[in-house]
Amino acid sequence: MALPRKLKNFNLFGDGESYLGQAVEVKLPTLTRAMEDYRGGGMSGPVKIDNGQEALELEHKYGGLMRSIFRQYGISRHDGVQLRFAGAYQRDDTGAVDAVEVVVRGRHSEIDPGTAKAGEDTEFAVKTACSYYKLTINGVTEIEIDLVNMIEIVGGVDRLAEQRRAIGV
Repeated sequence: MALPRKLKNFNLFGDGESYLGQAVEVKLPTLTRAMEDYRGGGMSGPVKIDNGQEALELEHKYGGLMRSIFRQYGISRHDGVQLRFAGAYQRDDTGAVDAVEVVVRGRHSEIDPGTAKAGEDTEFAVKTACSYYKLTINGVTEIEIDLVNMIEIVGGVDRLAEQRRAIGV
């Protein structure tokens, strides 16, 4: 019997700056496909047609004011901010630790500095709209999505290579 890999600790980096001790929570991007129902003549029911990747968003929260994040607000490039999540996932049956890294590039769509109340904890929350996503486990790239350059690599296979070739890109 095996036990699951559980996140035991993490760090978040913003443009190379470590947020160790400041980042309290990270919601990694949900990978969602844009799907639509299709039912043609002679079909007994609909099938889902895959229309590509939905928008990617990373949410992150901090224990207090983050000046460096304020300075990134309104950046003009779609990939002007890079965030890197480094997580240690451990199995309690074997003790084995997996190094999980998620790198995203994008720009902040929302910065919520929280409620100002003397003597109480302030939660500084940020949402980052991502145009690039890469998931690496133990040094092996599992998924890489580059929305602007039409790249979608899963398990070493570029699933959009034929489409790029077909449109001359």
